[in-house]
Amino acid sequence: DDLPGPVGVGHTRWATHGRPVYENSHPLVDCKSRIAVVHNGIIENYLEIKRELEAKGHTFQSRTDTEVVPHLVEDYLSHGMSLEEAFRKTVNRLEGAYAIVLTSTEQPKTILCARQESPLVLGLGDGEYYCSSDFAAFLPLTRKAVLLDEGEMAVLDPKGMKILKLKNAAPVKREAITITWDPESAKKQGFRHFMLKEIHEQAQALRDALRTEQIYYDQFSRKIIEADKVFIVACGTSYHAGLVGSIALAKIAGINARAVIASEFSEEALDLVTSKTVILAISQSGETMDTLNAVRDAKAKGANILSILNVLGSTLMRLSTVYIDQNSGPEIGVASTKVFTSQIVVLLRLAATIGRKKGEVSAKEIGELEDALHRTPALIQSILNTKIEDVKKIAEECDGASSVCFLGRGINVPTALEGRLKLLELSYVPAIAYPAGESKHGFIALIEEGFPVIFVAPNDDTHKRIVGNIMEMKARGARIISIIEEGDEEVRNLSDRVIEISESLPSLVTPLVYVVPLQLLAYYLSVIKGHDPDYPRNLAKSVTVE
Repeated sequence: DDLPGPVGVGHTRWATHGRPVYENSHPLVDCKSRIAVVHNGIIENYLEIKRELEAKGHTFQSRTDTEVVPHLVEDYLSHGMSLEEAFRKTVNRLEGAYAIVLTSTEQPKTILCARQESPLVLGLGDGEYYCSSDFAAFLPLTRKAVLLDEGEMAVLDPKGMKILKLKNAAPVKREAITITWDPESAKKQGFRHFMLKEIHEQAQALRDALRTEQIYYDQFSRKIIEADKVFIVACGTSYHAGLVGSIALAKIAGINARAVIASEFSEEALDLVTSKTVILAISQSGETMDTLNAVRDAKAKGANILSILNVLGSTLMRLSTVYIDQNSGPEIGVASTKVFTSQIVVLLRLAATIGRKKGEVSAKEIGELEDALHRTPALIQSILNTKIEDVKKIAEECDGASSVCFLGRGINVPTALEGRLKLLELSYVPAIAYPAGESKHGFIALIEEGFPVIFVAPNDDTHKRIVGNIMEMKARGARIISIIEEGDEEVRNLSDRVIEISESLPSLVTPLVYVVPLQLLAYYLSVIKGHDPDYPRNLAKSVTVE
């Protein structure tokens, strides 16, 4: 139903403090329900503030950290402060990461908002204003946006918009930017789900990624060649792309670039960072908190920050020395698809640029790699045109499985890891992934009659060994599903089901194409089970909390 009024606030909440139940849902209010607040992030000192307010007689209805905000504003208002002053003083009391939006019956046509570490962007419409953690939320309504920096607040009312420093209320002048994304790209355009649409957009997304100007790769390559150490830092799917990049940089550029899960970076690698170190950060949103924390820690030690991202104006972009926009367009589905393959394109071209500059690869080899990259969009489109029904049958056969395993070798170990991640996050089926050669060191104990094992098995230099792994699994009763190159009769004859890729590709390029059937499998199994693949439970598109 329509809710008439000049102002509205809301929040799709990722639960950090308090369970996802009604009383913890945003907006949260003060004692008299005059102040309403939505908040993304974590307020680290909320217990201290809550006890202070309870001692003054404030009553709390939820178990969230957010509720201290409206109550603290209420307390300051009782001392004669203006709403703007009370809000600014409240936010300055908070410790942690936050993006906060407030409205009040005191000024019913006003919205106040502030950010520290968590993202917040403002949209400028025709006589209207928007405030969101992501451009995509208001993209159908306006393409003009203003970016809030950390430690800033904004006041939105019928008179316009003003930005202030939280520390001293000093006014800030900020020019609007124009978002280049097409508003239509944030709609389903006839597809049942955003994820299916985005899988089908991969061919075009790769073409767009391949158009990135060489100057950006040259800037990246100079920094990496001069570095004493290189760390690739990312989370989730972006980390899997980083693993592909790590292997490619070693193979064709002679660069030892270690891929590290961002949340583990401070423990695993921060002590090794110097002012000559390069951090290559990968994030679709540019707002992933674990990645940003790793970047900030490394930057504090003088490291050069290079980033691959999909959102211009994001926090990661602003923290970076140099960045590459992968130009994938908005990706709405929580499970990343087209962004993953576009990230790999950027990483492969970066490795090729460095390899050429260092003399590690010949012009002929670079030409062959570029040719293969330009063939991948058509190959992906061929899969989408001809293999959907085959994938649906495999999904139906996997429906009753209690678990599924993904195995690959070499550069397709990350492909197997990505297939596993997609399946478990969308279908909620427990899934595991291993380097195929490691499977006999423990995992093989799980194999019983009919256990689905999915092999990523291109006809490359790992082929002979992966055939041996398939035979090991088949001998123990596993149901073998293989992604193979067309004409590979040896693996076909060992498999119960196959998805064939119609052309031969250089090994380094195979993840771009061989991952697509795995994305489709996860999607269709999710649909068969009655889940929403766009919004899997407990997950968020941009994880902006630690």
